[in-house]
Parts: sequence; C-alpha cells; structure tokens
Amino acid sequence: MSVHHDDQARYLRQMVLPELGQEGQERLRSASVLVIGAGGLGSPLLFYLAAAGVGRIGIVDYDTVEESNLHRQILHTTDRIGTFKSESAATSLRALNPHIDYEVHNYPISEENARDLVSGYDIVADGSDNFQTRDMVHTACFASAVTLVSGAVQMTSGLLTTFKAHLGPPHPCFRCLYPDDLPSGLMPTCSEIGVLGPAAGVLGCLQAMEVLREILGIEGGLSGRLAMYDAWSAEITHADLPRRAECPACGSHQAAA
Repeated sequence: MSVHHDDQARYLRQMVLPELGQEGQERLRSASVLVIGAGGLGSPLLFYLAAAGVGRIGIVDYDTVEESNLHRQILHTTDRIGTFKSESAATSLRALNPHIDYEVHNYPISEENARDLVSGYDIVADGSDNFQTRDMVHTACFASAVTLVSGAVQMTSGLLTTFKAHLGPPHPCFRCLYPDDLPSGLMPTCSEIGVLGPAAGVLGCLQAMEVLREILGIEGGLSGRLAMYDAWSAEITHADLPRRAECPACGSHQAAA
C-alpha cells in the first residue's frame, strides 16, 4: 500500500524526517494498531496515530462518556456525554483524518475474545486502567506473538514500557514486572485517587511515539526498560526491566515445557 498523492501534503512535515521519508510513511499506512481504551491515555495516543497516518486503527472501549472524563479524555466532547467512548473516539478521529480505516470494538475485552482480537493487528497499545485487564491483554499478545506497548497513569505520574517476550531473551514480559497476582484493591483507580489531565496527555503522547518507533523499526525502544514520568518535576527517568529466568510466564521452565 503506497502513500496516495493527495496525502503528501498532510504528511509532508514528517516525511522530510530522515527516519521516515516515503518508505517510512508507507510503513505507517500499511500498519495496524489496536488501542485498548479511549480514555486519558487513549485520547492523545489515538489522535497522534491517526494524525501520523497509521492505516488501520482498532478502538476497544465499551464505557460511555461521562462529564468527569472530559478534563483528560480529549477525544470526547460535552455534547457526547452518555454515548459510547469507542464511537465518540471514531467520530473525532474521522474528523481529523478521514483516510484511516477505523474499527470500533464496542464490547468488553475478555479472556474469551482477547486472543482473536489482538491477533488481527500488528501492534497493541494498552491504555486500560486496571491491572487485570493489562494482564489479560499481555497474555493474549504473548500467545499471539504481538508486540504490546503498555502505559499506565495515576495522579501525576505514569509508566511506559514495551513487551515483546515472544521474541525470546532478553525481552521481558508483563509478569517479569508483576510476578504475582495483585488484588484489585492494591491498584486504586483514577476515580479513587485522581489524575491530572496533562499527565495523562504526556504519557499518551509518549506511548504514541513508542508505537510509531516499533512500526518504523527504529532502535532504542523500551523493551527491557521502564520509562517513568513525573509531571510536577517534568522528569522522565528509566530503569532496567530484565527478563527473569523464574518468571511464571516467560521463564526458562516455560520454554522447556
């Protein structure tokens, strides 16, 4: 799939970058990304994937727009309160870039459908707001050999990393970071402890950047590293995330099984 002549003006400012050019733009146009969640992270993430020209974008969200969402979930508007977020997101994205194939998945992602869902895309970007969903999405991506860019934000800080343990060592998996099951009560939600809108915006933009880097095959990604953002200090720090030999999901005993 090549970049149409009519698209040249739209993408010109990024196509002049030496990392992209015509070939890179065609990679973006041929790529497919599934985004889990059209909320605080999903809003900037989806906007920038669509703006960059990613050819096929799936949107998974079955919640409805609430007024309390609007300070951070900038895909949605006041007049759409009560409508499904996935449909509201698609409306905003089509207004921004009508040349993209948007696929709305207006139902909960579950253990029964997760693997079929993620296997239909090149990359998955998870912006969900609870540990159980993130774990389930990773399990499906690992089983389907799909790269997962995972982001999380609470209060004024966030965390971003990439999981592609299906490629083997040294790439870690989600369970290398969280080896044990965590009760939901240990992972408070934004409604319980709050979240600053711009903090979610920065994390969503960083997540979009990481997805584009994976599509373009640019070195220096976040597999094996955690990027941690603090909004008040405007600092991004990194920590190593090694693959653990005893990991319950990708450890050496799993490879030998």
